Amino acid sequence: MPVLVPPTPPVPLADLLARQDLGLRQVAGPREDIPVHWVHASEMADPVPYLLGGELLLTAGAHFPSASDTTEYLDHYVVRALEAGAAALGFGLAPVHDETPRALVEACDRYGLPLVEVPPQTPFTAVARAVWQAMAEARHRELRRVTEAQRSLASAAARPEPVPAVLRQLAHHLGGWAALLGPGGGELYGAGSHPGPPVRAALNKLAQVVRPLPGDRPQDMPTPSSATDTVTGTHLAAYALAGSAPGEGLVLAVAAERRDAADNALTGVATVLLSLLTGPYQGTADTDRSAALVRLLLGARPEDVAPLLTGPARPAAEAGQGPRWIVVHGHRRGSGPARDEAAPLAAAALAAALGTALVDADGDAVRALLPADRQVSAQPGWTLGVSGSASTGELSAADAQAAGALRRAVANRSELARHRGGAGMAALVAPEEARAQARALLEPLLDSPALVETLRAWLALHGSWDRSAVALEVHRNTVRQRIARTAALLDADLDDPDTRMDLWFALRWL
Repeated sequence: MPVLVPPTPPVPLADLLARQDLGLRQVAGPREDIPVHWVHASEMADPVPYLLGGELLLTAGAHFPSASDTTEYLDHYVVRALEAGAAALGFGLAPVHDETPRALVEACDRYGLPLVEVPPQTPFTAVARAVWQAMAEARHRELRRVTEAQRSLASAAARPEPVPAVLRQLAHHLGGWAALLGPGGGELYGAGSHPGPPVRAALNKLAQVVRPLPGDRPQDMPTPSSATDTVTGTHLAAYALAGSAPGEGLVLAVAAERRDAADNALTGVATVLLSLLTGPYQGTADTDRSAALVRLLLGARPEDVAPLLTGPARPAAEAGQGPRWIVVHGHRRGSGPARDEAAPLAAAALAAALGTALVDADGDAVRALLPADRQVSAQPGWTLGVSGSASTGELSAADAQAAGALRRAVANRSELARHRGGAGMAALVAPEEARAQARALLEPLLDSPALVETLRAWLALHGSWDRSAVALEVHRNTVRQRIARTAALLDADLDDPDTRMDLWFALRWL
């Protein structure tokens, strides 16, 4: 019959034997670690109808015969207890029997059922209470472990490079190895102690079970979302991440020496997080996006297909006006294993964070299109440039604005920069080109920081000698001498407003 063990942590029989207050003593049967899931006391001759499996079956032997057929009777009793899934047998001394029957000891040794002797001063209820207390303490430890691990997994999902961060936390809490396998079975990310070739080969087979190629399984046979196996004492499991097409999905693979209910719960949380981080964001219906693409290819104007991309819950701002957009350019920071292969996963995670499915990813560069009312905030691991609001017909200009904002964010080492509508002509120049031009123009001064700072203060204060002297904490004649020296080195007329403007921009870019 099937053994139905409860979803609670078992109590090792060795822990009960170690308790001095109980005084239990094992007298027969295997002595390896035996899990006890609950306790049941019975004086019935056939315990099978009353057991679910995993019990420590307690009896005082009131039903044991005293005739010559004791050996046959006890053999049958032990066999039936094993068939019912009993974890161990506890025999209470007194008042029926002063000692454990020899035939019972021999039967338990013969059939491999642990036999524990319960002394007269220990009531069966004390044994049961000890088991319940130990199970409650184990359950509390397990819940605390799961809670702490869930918190660390959620925190990892918010870090830069969230996918490897989640895998590292999962491997740490499982005490094994965790990896994200690509469609071809290659390891995109891995963390923990890397398994040997036999384990890795077995994991590849499990991955194919949860991620079959089209035609591998009959249409009426559903594909399992997870699969498990054990190889050389290592527990293996593979989980298909949600949102993937047959044969193209990602798989979470784990390998660890232990596998309990807490480990299952943690792996389930990690699977959900990784599905959210790597799966395509479904904020807009796929059919509407496909229809918009087809219409564009067939010659429709962007203004005509834009409503298909905004979704039914996002009407135009005003009657007669089309939707408005913002463009986001992103550059992925940092480095990691299998970076090129994992780039689509990072782009998908960024798309989910921004709340859009309209994303163009090219390696570490991403362009995204969002409704104008969407708020864009800094994202871990990315440098972002955000355009101003634009109509559908102005998207080309918005794309240039986002590119300029991204250049400014990279130059300033900031996580996010927005297009500044009133930034003037300086915002249109690429920072790299501007810095090169600035260094070329100011090269004669670069060996003298004092001249550079004096020129900066003098231009900022509109050529005032006295105010520049106060700002620089030097004498006004020193300012005059430095500015004269600067004009000579640059061979420039500093009274010319065009020259002053060029030098001011150069100082800003430098």
